Amino acid sequence: MTGGRERVLSGMRPTGNLHLGNHLGALDNWVRLQDTYDCFFFVANWHALTTGPERVHEVPRHTIEMLADWLGAGLDPDRSTLFVQSWLPAHAELHLLFSMITPVAWLERVPTYKEMVEQLGIASPSYGLLGYPLLQAADILMYKAQWVPVGADQVPHVELTREVARRFNNEFGPVFPEPQAKLTEIPKVPGTDGRKMSKSYDNAIYLSDSAETLRAKIRPMVTDPARKRRTDAGNPDVCPVFDLHRIFTPEADRAWAATGCRTAGIGCLDCKDVLLRHMEPALGPIRERRQTYVEKPDLIVDILRAGTGRARAVSEATMAEVHRVVTLTP
Repeated sequence: MTGGRERVLSGMRPTGNLHLGNHLGALDNWVRLQDTYDCFFFVANWHALTTGPERVHEVPRHTIEMLADWLGAGLDPDRSTLFVQSWLPAHAELHLLFSMITPVAWLERVPTYKEMVEQLGIASPSYGLLGYPLLQAADILMYKAQWVPVGADQVPHVELTREVARRFNNEFGPVFPEPQAKLTEIPKVPGTDGRKMSKSYDNAIYLSDSAETLRAKIRPMVTDPARKRRTDAGNPDVCPVFDLHRIFTPEADRAWAATGCRTAGIGCLDCKDVLLRHMEPALGPIRERRQTYVEKPDLIVDILRAGTGRARAVSEATMAEVHRVVTLTP
């Protein structure tokens, strides 16, 4: 806790440009949290290796791109501590100590581990993938964060972190408070093909997309499959475009488009043009701010080094407490 504010911590793996789902599901919430919390947000570059070690050469470039998105969206390095995980080896040391007291069964029961193994078709998972939630626990507990903003699917990770904190405190001495999950309401953000927005599906709208690219992606976007002709009535409740309307379009225009859809009074392109009229003003400023940072990668590195310096001071204080209770040397 700093200045009376409770601490929030979260991170993202640097896997390239952020898309609209990343923004609405996490980043936009981070920006709002800056107003009331002591915020620590980190580049989870060790975590990036858990499913893609062969692409390690891409991590530095992806870090710059991701930070440009963060800063463009409104994260303020004067109000939040932005840092790089791998620049702080204490994270790895704390992860190692936690690994000595954490039963393998705790890790195997984390739902996302099983899901990733199945989705990626991994025949022989690495310890890094199995231990991903334990490294995450070290990331969180290092900064004694009271809150971890997550979607519902990540709550088991926070619960594991709480269990690890209890196990460590019981085994060695009281060092770590137990964090709480701060549930983030994630809106339904469809990709251009109607499925969940994802880089792997090649259906994403990126924060870096130009106005022309945004238009080129939205206008052919999948709509109500039952509306095959202009004269067919549609159903906004099953239309992916309307999921975006619910996010970006004010109620009056959204109601007009919904009525026009249901009565076949407007075509799908008319509906999409209304959406674009509201999406572009919302996303344009983010893209413009982002571009100013992309053109100054050295500034991004400087911001990360300064933030890592602040994070190091906190991590060193935590590890001093850890070393007092885990007595390994005379």
